[in-house]
Amino acid sequence: MIINDAIEEIVENVLAVSAEINKESIYEMMEILTSSKKVFLLGQGRSGLVARAFAMRLMHLGINVYVVGETITPTICEEDCFLAISGSGETSYIISTAKIAKIRGSKIVAVTSYDDSTLGEMSDLFIHIKGRTKVDSEKNYTKRQMNGKHLSLSPLGTLFEVSTLIFLDALIAQLMDKLGKTEDDLKKRHTVLE
Repeated sequence: MIINDAIEEIVENVLAVSAEINKESIYEMMEILTSSKKVFLLGQGRSGLVARAFAMRLMHLGINVYVVGETITPTICEEDCFLAISGSGETSYIISTAKIAKIRGSKIVAVTSYDDSTLGEMSDLFIHIKGRTKVDSEKNYTKRQMNGKHLSLSPLGTLFEVSTLIFLDALIAQLMDKLGKTEDDLKKRHTVLE
């Protein structure tokens, strides 16, 4: 069934992301997140949902975090961090918001598949998350088959979004260790208004 092949493709991408993790970048990202006065997250579309999920977990850790665009989002300053999630690194709203954050002196952390993108190049730190390759841009079926390349079974940005969500959830586990936090500590900050 196609569903099994699609799941396998997604899992393989997640494992590739895990294998490519740069320890120094992870330590630097954790330092930025934990030393910033405020952390601002932004993503568009499904990447925005990933940003919101990560923001919730950072809040559970006691980090002062905001999702850009919410009515309670305060001003960004030089002691702050702007973390942007964009597979292409070229999403216009994210780029224009990152430019404002940069002008205001905040650190920029980019989570993207393209380090040489506009977002990647303007960031203080970029985290490379493997997403969909450019294989799908080859329209000639025979040429793709001869090269052993097949169309992705994961539509649009699925590989990037799912891999980013898993990476950021794993980063929460690493941050818990760094901060000496337990699941009970996180539960104390979990909403009870349900």
